[in-house]
Amino acid sequence: MTRRFVALVAVFLLLFPIAAHALPTATPEQVGLSRERLARIPPALSRQIENKNFPGAVVLVVRRGRIAYFEAIGQLDPKTGTPMSKDAIFRLYSMTKPFTSVAAMMLVEEGRIRLMDPIGTYLPPLANLQVIAPSSDASAAPATVAAQRPVTVYDLLRHTSGLVYGSFTPNAQLKELYAKANAGWAGVTPAEQIDNLAKVPLAHQPGTVWEYGLSTDVLGRVVESVTGVRLSRFLDDRVFRPLRMKDTTFQLQPAQVKRLAQPLEIDRTGKPITLLDVTAEPKNDAGGAGAAGTAVDYAAFLQMLANGGQLDGRRLLARTTVRHMTSDHLGDIKPAHQILPSGYGFGLGFAVRRADGLNPGLAAAGEYNWGGAGGTSFWVDPKEQLVAVLMTQAQPGPAQREFKELFRQLVYQAIAE
Repeated sequence: MTRRFVALVAVFLLLFPIAAHALPTATPEQVGLSRERLARIPPALSRQIENKNFPGAVVLVVRRGRIAYFEAIGQLDPKTGTPMSKDAIFRLYSMTKPFTSVAAMMLVEEGRIRLMDPIGTYLPPLANLQVIAPSSDASAAPATVAAQRPVTVYDLLRHTSGLVYGSFTPNAQLKELYAKANAGWAGVTPAEQIDNLAKVPLAHQPGTVWEYGLSTDVLGRVVESVTGVRLSRFLDDRVFRPLRMKDTTFQLQPAQVKRLAQPLEIDRTGKPITLLDVTAEPKNDAGGAGAAGTAVDYAAFLQMLANGGQLDGRRLLARTTVRHMTSDHLGDIKPAHQILPSGYGFGLGFAVRRADGLNPGLAAAGEYNWGGAGGTSFWVDPKEQLVAVLMTQAQPGPAQREFKELFRQLVYQAIAE
């Protein structure tokens, strides 16, 4: 390689820089936000850091398709004191679920899956499932009845399958059965996961109750069955690389590990904080919890949805598909627990706001959102043309609601036009 060639390459990069991501930038004023009001975000989150809720955060706000606010606050790693960086990588936990939902809907668009297909078509061990029968005697052996209809792909997408989180379900008997069968996603192969789930009954008759759980993990197994490749490979080929999400992965490479954000060693009660190890190869690609990524990567994914399925000339989904995914699919179906906030239904991968009001959080009808147990959250407000991402690493649990709600109100109060 000659010096002349190197010089020409350098000039080309100066004149035509390669974008690190697919989103353009703007000043707050160019997209109707107040710079002065956005400046309230760092002090408020810094107080959360002082209160030991998390060691650091990255916040990103996109309006009208352009990044208008992007800040890193606090520490990347409290052990070393390394400052937080905008390119920090976070364990996404349940913010993996929208990726898997989009993957499934891509296959629906290709005619390789139908929403009403029984999941046993793709995962035979789950073809004939039992349902735990209600009992007033918790000490009695659990009884089961046959499912009135098969669990469908549609049930998986909207969490009406009866598949739950064993550690989270309010049904004590089912909790015990899940533990005994090791019916989860961690530390098992895809085949083991499905075989273990086939040993436990459903929490509810399919399609009758919304209960958050392993539905999206099983949806990832459906994607793998249809495509013949690992979920991470499909997502990398069809979602992450087309959207230039270069740091989103199910296993960090050695060069990425130094950018992995870490939680505090203990929470405010003195309990150790242990989060998912995303540096080791997972036994299965957990479609409901296993990915890691950066704030800017996730914002690109969300802006693709906000744009009706396309970003920067790359179309992943049809506009009609995105509209279907971001509509409420529960109607009168009731939730089994309070994870789903008041005023919200659930679409095909996200919580969806049914109406203005009916919830203390600021937003308009049609807004959709979700978060991750490790301290991450996002929302998209189509009416305000707003995308917001908050990334932290914190102790899983209800205490996260405080700083997630705080970030939301501080973003909305900054809208100036």
